[in-house]
Amino acid sequence: MADESERAYEGRIEARREAVAAPELPYRPRNPVRFNPEIGLIGCGGIAESHLAAYRKAGYRVTALCDTHEIRAREKQQRYFPDAKVCTDYKALLACDNIEVVDAATHPAERAAIVAAALKSGKHVLSQKPFAVDLDAGARLCELAEQHGVKLAVNQNGRWAPHFSYLRHAVDAGVIGGVRGAHFAVRWDHNWIAGTPFDAIKHVILYDFAIHWFDILHCFLRTQTAKRVFASVRRSATQTALPPLQAQILAEFDGAQASLSFDGDTRHGQRDETWLLGETGTLVSSGPNLTSQQVELHTQAGVARPELLGTWFEDGFHGTLAELLCAIEENREPYNNARDNLKTLELCFAAVASADRGEPVAVGSVRKI
Repeated sequence: MADESERAYEGRIEARREAVAAPELPYRPRNPVRFNPEIGLIGCGGIAESHLAAYRKAGYRVTALCDTHEIRAREKQQRYFPDAKVCTDYKALLACDNIEVVDAATHPAERAAIVAAALKSGKHVLSQKPFAVDLDAGARLCELAEQHGVKLAVNQNGRWAPHFSYLRHAVDAGVIGGVRGAHFAVRWDHNWIAGTPFDAIKHVILYDFAIHWFDILHCFLRTQTAKRVFASVRRSATQTALPPLQAQILAEFDGAQASLSFDGDTRHGQRDETWLLGETGTLVSSGPNLTSQQVELHTQAGVARPELLGTWFEDGFHGTLAELLCAIEENREPYNNARDNLKTLELCFAAVASADRGEPVAVGSVRKI
């Protein structure tokens, strides 16, 4: 009897391993049909390279660049958009009537005032992440956008990373039924921040880096209510960066559980893995880094392995602005709208508070970072 039971179990396992066709899902960024406005970028630091490279490839029109250090703006102008106007005062850029969309890519401390001024000037805004350091102030920016009839979106570019984008579209399509578990394990080397301004951020992993994973977790479980978060951080014995590079988080939702593990001092054997456990299937994405990922869909029918195109830094930065432009053209809220992003920040802020307090924290109870 035992042998028959074991053979039946092995038969079910083999059936699930059979290769099947992967669902075709619209995971790539989608450009607007006719709307191609003039765009102004405020903040020409290192990350602006990724913004501008993606925008140029997409055929977008960046016609103004602003940075308090003119040389940085000039460098980006010459490399990506030679005909763009350069200025050092963001108010001069906002005074340009031809600019319809502003990409605010500065650090959070000065960005809130810039976003507010852009909205008041009647311009649509893409804000760099993390969107806000104060949830109530973030909500006021959302209200300001609504008052002035413009769109406010957040550059949560991980949503358009090919593997994450495919996973979220699969979840939304009900491919694995309701999600009951979401688990992430990221092992990489984050010591590059040593000696940079990021070295001064106490919770650089939870706040600046893990914000992508809090956001995609929110996307996967957006129909559920986040309840509590328990987080801890620690320094690795071999790290060279100042803030803790190891973090782990447990999150409770009303119908699911989630875990996030970050090991930012992994010098060898780096790996990035995601598991989504559903009622009728499982989605897995795994690879040596954020760019090289293999997605697998496990269902009763077998295993599907979609061949995905694109990379995080190309499609991610293209996708966030493309979605904003499509939303403007179609007169709807963008998928990455700022009000929705406040849910992501609630998870993040609760995790930071939990790591400081050493106890679980109710999601939404922490209003400021």
